[in-house]
Amino acid sequence: MKVLEMRFLILAFVLGSGVGTWAAWKWQAARYGLQLSAQQLTWQQEREQAALAVVDWQNAEQARRRALELRLQDNDTTIHKELSDAQTSQARLRDRLATADLRLSVLLASPAGGDGMPTASGSGGVVHGGPRGELDPAAAGRIVAITDYGDQGLIALKACQAYVREIAR
Repeated sequence: MKVLEMRFLILAFVLGSGVGTWAAWKWQAARYGLQLSAQQLTWQQEREQAALAVVDWQNAEQARRRALELRLQDNDTTIHKELSDAQTSQARLRDRLATADLRLSVLLASPAGGDGMPTASGSGGVVHGGPRGELDPAAAGRIVAITDYGDQGLIALKACQAYVREIAR
Protein backbone atom coordinates (compact mmCIF):
# COMPACT_ATOMS: atom_id res chain seq x y z
CA MET A 1 0.00 0.00 0.00
CA LYS A 2 2.80 2.23 0.53
CA VAL A 3 3.66 2.12 -3.14
CA LEU A 4 0.05 2.91 -4.03
CA GLU A 5 -0.03 5.80 -1.61
CA MET A 6 3.23 6.97 -2.97
CA ARG A 7 1.84 6.86 -6.51
CA PHE A 8 -1.22 8.84 -5.46
CA LEU A 9 0.99 11.31 -3.72
CA ILE A 10 3.24 11.69 -6.77
CA LEU A 11 0.19 11.88 -9.05
CA ALA A 12 -1.40 14.51 -6.80
CA PHE A 13 1.86 16.45 -6.73
CA VAL A 14 2.27 16.27 -10.51
CA LEU A 15 -1.38 17.23 -11.09
CA GLY A 16 -1.14 20.01 -8.51
CA SER A 17 2.05 21.29 -10.08
CA GLY A 18 0.50 21.10 -13.55
CA VAL A 19 -2.66 22.91 -12.46
CA GLY A 20 -0.57 25.49 -10.56
CA THR A 21 1.70 25.99 -13.55
CA TRP A 22 -1.30 26.30 -15.87
CA ALA A 23 -2.99 28.81 -13.51
CA ALA A 24 0.24 30.83 -13.15
CA TRP A 25 0.69 30.74 -16.91
CA LYS A 26 -2.85 32.02 -17.50
CA TRP A 27 -2.51 34.68 -14.80
CA GLN A 28 0.81 35.92 -16.23
CA ALA A 29 -0.63 35.89 -19.76
CA ALA A 30 -3.61 37.95 -18.62
CA ARG A 31 -1.34 40.37 -16.75
CA TYR A 32 1.04 40.65 -19.73
CA GLY A 33 -1.98 41.22 -22.00
CA LEU A 34 -3.12 44.04 -19.73
CA GLN A 35 0.36 45.57 -19.80
CA LEU A 36 0.46 45.33 -23.58
CA SER A 37 -2.98 46.89 -23.96
CA ALA A 38 -2.02 49.73 -21.58
CA GLN A 39 1.21 50.26 -23.52
CA GLN A 40 -0.68 50.21 -26.81
CA LEU A 41 -3.23 52.71 -25.46
CA THR A 42 -0.43 55.04 -24.32
CA TRP A 43 1.30 54.74 -27.69
CA GLN A 44 -1.96 55.41 -29.52
CA GLN A 45 -2.63 58.51 -27.39
CA GLU A 46 0.88 59.78 -28.11
CA ARG A 47 0.35 59.23 -31.84
CA GLU A 48 -2.99 61.07 -31.71
CA GLN A 49 -1.37 64.00 -29.88
CA ALA A 50 1.44 64.08 -32.44
CA ALA A 51 -1.08 63.99 -35.29
CA LEU A 52 -3.07 66.83 -33.72
CA ALA A 53 0.12 68.84 -33.29
CA VAL A 54 0.95 68.33 -36.98
CA VAL A 55 -2.57 69.36 -38.01
CA ASP A 56 -2.35 72.48 -35.82
CA TRP A 57 1.04 73.31 -37.31
CA GLN A 58 -0.30 72.86 -40.84
CA ASN A 59 -3.28 75.09 -40.09
CA ALA A 60 -0.99 77.77 -38.67
CA GLU A 61 1.29 77.56 -41.71
CA GLN A 62 -1.68 77.79 -44.07
CA ALA A 63 -2.98 80.82 -42.20
CA ARG A 64 0.46 82.48 -42.41
CA ARG A 65 0.65 81.65 -46.11
CA ARG A 66 -2.83 83.04 -46.77
CA ALA A 67 -1.92 86.23 -44.90
CA LEU A 68 1.30 86.53 -46.92
CA GLU A 69 -0.59 85.97 -50.18
CA LEU A 70 -3.09 88.67 -49.22
CA ARG A 71 -0.31 91.12 -48.36
CA LEU A 72 1.47 90.34 -51.63
CA GLN A 73 -1.77 90.75 -53.55
CA ASP A 74 -2.35 94.13 -51.87
CA ASN A 75 1.22 95.15 -52.76
CA ASP A 76 0.69 94.02 -56.36
CA THR A 77 -2.53 96.02 -56.55
CA THR A 78 -0.81 99.11 -55.16
CA ILE A 79 2.17 98.76 -57.49
CA HIS A 80 -0.10 98.16 -60.48
CA LYS A 81 -2.06 101.32 -59.61
CA GLU A 82 1.17 103.33 -59.26
CA LEU A 83 2.42 102.00 -62.60
CA SER A 84 -0.90 102.74 -64.27
CA ASP A 85 -0.96 106.26 -62.80
CA ALA A 86 2.63 106.87 -63.95
CA GLN A 87 1.81 105.64 -67.46
CA THR A 88 -1.29 107.85 -67.56
CA SER A 89 0.75 110.83 -66.40
CA GLN A 90 3.43 110.13 -69.03
CA ALA A 91 0.76 109.77 -71.73
CA ARG A 92 -0.74 113.13 -70.74
CA LEU A 93 2.71 114.71 -70.82
CA ARG A 94 3.40 113.24 -74.28
CA ASP A 95 0.02 114.51 -75.51
CA ARG A 96 0.70 118.00 -74.16
CA LEU A 97 4.11 117.99 -75.83
CA ALA A 98 2.62 116.77 -79.11
CA THR A 99 -0.02 119.52 -79.16
CA ALA A 100 2.56 122.18 -78.27
CA ASP A 101 0.54 122.90 -75.14
CA LEU A 102 3.74 122.29 -73.21
CA ARG A 103 7.33 122.83 -74.26
CA LEU A 104 10.45 121.51 -72.62
CA SER A 105 13.40 123.81 -72.24
CA VAL A 106 16.88 123.51 -70.85
CA LEU A 107 19.01 125.96 -68.95
CA LEU A 108 21.75 127.34 -71.19
CA ALA A 109 25.32 127.33 -69.95
CA SER A 110 26.17 130.51 -71.88
CA PRO A 111 23.80 132.96 -73.53
CA ALA A 112 23.37 132.99 -77.29
CA GLY A 113 25.14 136.36 -77.63
CA GLY A 114 28.22 135.00 -75.87
CA ASP A 115 29.15 138.40 -74.41
CA GLY A 116 28.04 137.64 -70.88
CA MET A 117 25.03 139.92 -71.05
CA PRO A 118 21.64 138.33 -70.66
CA THR A 119 19.43 138.51 -73.72
CA ALA A 120 16.02 140.04 -73.54
CA SER A 121 13.34 137.44 -73.19
CA GLY A 122 11.29 137.11 -76.34
CA SER A 123 8.15 135.90 -74.66
CA GLY A 124 6.54 137.68 -71.80
CA GLY A 125 6.48 134.51 -69.67
CA VAL A 126 7.95 134.01 -66.27
CA VAL A 127 11.12 131.94 -66.51
CA HIS A 128 13.03 131.04 -63.39
CA GLY A 129 16.77 130.84 -63.54
CA GLY A 130 19.03 131.91 -66.37
CA PRO A 131 18.42 131.93 -70.10
CA ARG A 132 16.77 128.81 -71.49
CA GLY A 133 16.62 127.09 -74.86
CA GLU A 134 13.58 125.18 -76.10
CA LEU A 135 13.94 121.54 -77.12
CA ASP A 136 12.74 120.08 -80.36
CA PRO A 137 9.37 118.29 -79.80
CA ALA A 138 10.86 114.98 -81.02
CA ALA A 139 13.75 115.28 -78.55
CA ALA A 140 11.30 116.22 -75.81
CA GLY A 141 9.25 113.11 -76.66
CA ARG A 142 12.37 110.93 -76.42
CA ILE A 143 13.22 112.46 -73.04
CA VAL A 144 9.70 111.79 -71.81
CA ALA A 145 9.96 108.18 -73.06
CA ILE A 146 13.25 107.76 -71.22
CA THR A 147 11.77 109.14 -68.02
CA ASP A 148 8.79 106.81 -68.54
CA TYR A 149 11.16 103.83 -68.68
CA GLY A 150 12.92 105.15 -65.60
CA ASP A 151 9.64 105.53 -63.73
CA GLN A 152 8.62 102.01 -64.70
CA GLY A 153 11.99 100.71 -63.55
CA LEU A 154 11.71 102.49 -60.21
CA ILE A 155 8.19 101.16 -59.70
CA ALA A 156 9.35 97.63 -60.58
CA LEU A 157 12.26 97.99 -58.15
CA LYS A 158 9.86 99.17 -55.46
CA ALA A 159 7.64 96.15 -56.19
CA CYS A 160 10.61 93.78 -55.87
CA GLN A 161 11.70 95.38 -52.62
CA ALA A 162 8.17 95.15 -51.20
CA TYR A 163 8.00 91.49 -52.26
CA VAL A 164 11.31 90.65 -50.58
CA ARG A 165 10.27 92.55 -47.43
CA GLU A 166 7.01 90.59 -47.22
CA ILE A 167 8.68 87.24 -47.87
CA ALA A 168 11.42 87.93 -45.32
CA ARG A 169 8.91 88.99 -42.69
